[in-house]
Amino acid sequence: MINVLFAARTERWETYEAPLRTALARAGIDAHLAQDITPAEVDYIVYAPNSDLQDFTPYTRAKAVLNLWAGVEQVTGNKTLRIPLARMVDHGLTTGMAEWVTGHVMRYHLGMDAHIVNPSHAWAPETPPLAAQREVAILGLGALGTACAQMLLGLGFRVTGWSRSPKDVAGVTCLHGDDGLAQALKRAEIAVTLLPDTAATTNLLNADTLAQMPKGAYLINPGRGPLIDDDALLAALDAGQIAHATLDVFRTEPLPQGHPYWAHPRVTVTPHIAAETRASTASETIVENIRRGEAGVPFINLVDRELGY
Repeated sequence: MINVLFAARTERWETYEAPLRTALARAGIDAHLAQDITPAEVDYIVYAPNSDLQDFTPYTRAKAVLNLWAGVEQVTGNKTLRIPLARMVDHGLTTGMAEWVTGHVMRYHLGMDAHIVNPSHAWAPETPPLAAQREVAILGLGALGTACAQMLLGLGFRVTGWSRSPKDVAGVTCLHGDDGLAQALKRAEIAVTLLPDTAATTNLLNADTLAQMPKGAYLINPGRGPLIDDDALLAALDAGQIAHATLDVFRTEPLPQGHPYWAHPRVTVTPHIAAETRASTASETIVENIRRGEAGVPFINLVDRELGY
């Protein structure tokens, strides 16, 4: 029997206990799953970065830390963590993100806000372009960004993708590096940010880069709050350089009530709902890595500590 420690807050245990037990049984893995196991006897750690567990030193037998979240920025710098760390790549989360992003891209593409909120009852017919006439840029071509790009391609949009390192996604104009970022932003009538939070991506969208976008462009951020320089975005919105921004993630969450985003007429705030890990599908991903560890084959979704994701 292997010992699997669930190191996350109690409400997560209540959500995940049954799906994890079901997934373990389905995989034929004889496991003791619990919230409290003697550290030296733990084989795998199912983990949330806001857990009380911050010192991994006593877990001398553990083979891997299996993160419940897609984001790992809160744990990659932990110097006591010397075993493999896998981030959550879950098809439920990926599909949810693609659906949320596509919905907001379509909202901007079709100009739906003008009709949903029309207090003056203005009759101003304006036919939107076809999707094939609209440029969308996805900044970040990991699993989430790629899924969003593919869904938008299926609707006919012209999609450019940018990543720090070279990527190849069928049908997407893939760019990378500083020059590639400038090219992607230049054509981005609608930009979607799906990058991790690292030193290299902090304030990626700032006064200079926002100015590279077409005047009147739209911005959608379901990635990470620190990707955007908030003051620069507010200034770009006030100047009309950015027509509207939909923001799902913020530097401080919940977003403080006095924050300018709440009252700004060109900002839509959503409360970090773009994508959520589904316990049933996430449990399958976690158990697959446990199965791999026991079979002696490589783990999936491993984090590169130097890159931070």
